Amino acid sequence: MDGKMKVAVMNGIGKMGFEEREIPKVKENEVLVKLDYVGICGSDLHYYETGAIGDYVVEPPFVLGHEPGGVVVEVGESVTHLKAGDRVALEPGKTCGHCEFCKTGRYNLCPDVVFFATPPVDGVFQEYVAHEADLCFKLPDNVSTLEGALIEPLAVGFHAAMQGNAHAGQTAVVMGAGCIGLVSMMALKAMGVSKVYVVDIMQKRLDKAMELGADGVINGAEKDAVEEVLRLTGNKGCDLAIETAGTQITTVQTIHMTKKGSDIVLVGYSKSGEMTLPMSLALDKELTFKTVFRYRHIYPMAIEAVASGKVNLKGIVTDIFRLEEAQKAMDYSVNNKADVVKAVIKISEEA
Repeated sequence: MDGKMKVAVMNGIGKMGFEEREIPKVKENEVLVKLDYVGICGSDLHYYETGAIGDYVVEPPFVLGHEPGGVVVEVGESVTHLKAGDRVALEPGKTCGHCEFCKTGRYNLCPDVVFFATPPVDGVFQEYVAHEADLCFKLPDNVSTLEGALIEPLAVGFHAAMQGNAHAGQTAVVMGAGCIGLVSMMALKAMGVSKVYVVDIMQKRLDKAMELGADGVINGAEKDAVEEVLRLTGNKGCDLAIETAGTQITTVQTIHMTKKGSDIVLVGYSKSGEMTLPMSLALDKELTFKTVFRYRHIYPMAIEAVASGKVNLKGIVTDIFRLEEAQKAMDYSVNNKADVVKAVIKISEEA
């Protein structure tokens, strides 16, 4: 397809603008996708606010966004499983396929991954993208492209649940009721976990957790989360804790609230990158710590969970902005973190 497309670009810290760029050409193993929706992730906001995450530094003009859903409009000559008109969710990371991690199926750990909106790789706050066809997953008729855009964060939640060996009969606690906390809670419920409690200090987020299926919530600003979990579990403690808030306080609480032999999954990144934890207690309890870096082999499962009604992805969306409102979308998301669970940019007027 020939022509130009509109692209929202980050021109500096706190500054969004627009460029006109050529619509990408598809390679033989790629498809061209007309994007309908792109979710705004916490990492997008962090780049927007600070210009960097660790060693990844933004060099403007830079395109944010790595949570896309859209419609295939053109296919490369070697692509057989997709056709024009197919609605798809895009997995944003292209891996090398040759390293030890790719060859053993742990491709999310590939050191040479090319991932949307991770500098220097541009993201997809734009009208079209050419992407590897094997990373574009067809959506069932009853799953919208809005939900398709949110499969990416849901995949993180499912990966966290799987890292924690989630299963029926368990009681689990999710620390943090932001987007990743909520999708983790929904993933746990979809995998059959019997009781899932959510802890946060923002009541609006806890209300959203209850709306989306949590078995109970704990406001950590009003009650001692550890005491509440012990009370709810008959003083036994929970079987699994997933930490998404990324704070030392909440991470320490997971060590205190879990029963012996339990799993703790660490998802949230701390601002300092370091924590001091009560490791003697962790050793006494023989706790297993797992961590999460993105996801692997999750998209088909996540899409099926949405299609079957086990996960209400639309329920996490609190705000939708047009592409022309990119500056407003980013500023509002930065300045209203207590109210925004998930903001999404609507790229296509037809969506």
